[in-house]
Amino acid sequence: MEKHLHPPLEQLLLALYDRHYSFVTVTPATHHLVNQRRGNAWAESIEDIFGWNRPFKRETLDAGLFARMQEADILRPVEQGWQSQVRVSSIQDKLFLHSGFPTDAADAVFFGPDTYRFIHAMYGALSTLQDKVRRCVDIGTGAGVGAILLAEALPYAESIGVDINPKALAFAAINAQACRISNVHFQYSDLLHDLPGEFDLMIANPPYLVDPSARAYRHGHGPLGAQLSLDIVEAALARLAPGGILMLYTGVAITHGHDPFIEAVKHSTKIAGCTYQYTEIDPDIFGEELATAAYAQADRIAAVWLLVNKPTIESDTLLQLISATANT
Repeated sequence: MEKHLHPPLEQLLLALYDRHYSFVTVTPATHHLVNQRRGNAWAESIEDIFGWNRPFKRETLDAGLFARMQEADILRPVEQGWQSQVRVSSIQDKLFLHSGFPTDAADAVFFGPDTYRFIHAMYGALSTLQDKVRRCVDIGTGAGVGAILLAEALPYAESIGVDINPKALAFAAINAQACRISNVHFQYSDLLHDLPGEFDLMIANPPYLVDPSARAYRHGHGPLGAQLSLDIVEAALARLAPGGILMLYTGVAITHGHDPFIEAVKHSTKIAGCTYQYTEIDPDIFGEELATAAYAQADRIAAVWLLVNKPTIESDTLLQLISATANT
């Protein structure tokens, strides 16, 4: 395909595919620690440049890749060198463009360990329902990872990625084009407010921390950061098709042994006549947050996986008949 048919950032991703680039992205705390080690001040490889986001000397990078960066306008001049304004992470055999480090901007597009846990859990759940899904949505798609990999796993389904961050939607569309995934599209939507109809499958990996700067990719709202996750559950309960499923990966602050998130989910799913499954994937993440005022009473922050299922019309009717019979 001719070069001019691809936008510059897609050309950059394609060039990294050609060079067999791969990088596993870590937490911001780990990223900072590793970059502060002796000998890591300057990049020596493309992984250092686009993964660790270290400054680099011009001679470190081949002319072709440097030209791609110039065309994409992602070069930031630094003293005696350059730095990329974007990072690229790998998962499965795909590459994903996202924001540079540190992710301080309000519209930063994040990718990290939560992304890997989310996708691993999603793949584990997909095998039981692949033939049942015709329309699916990734709420808060970010770099588009969930929507793109979902579209690849369900090639016969319509996959939509939604976000309120225009930069995220732009990155996601470029990532999908470079991955050669065509049955996915991205659009602005605050939760599901800007989308019509019902969905057979909803997935979400929302922000769940209390962030003083209220950065969109990190701030979960509410006193312990769980409000956005609860809002997604409520939206799903109203818009799941019969037999539909919500897959939600999030973080929950456990306080004095109590999980307020699942208690709220129990209440809302019971009212909606839906069932759920709930699993702690990791009992202790982002432990450094416990030193902040927002988590002064929390024991820990756990990574959790929630599946919500809306009964089919047939099963719902059967339950009503059983209940009616029992009451006669």
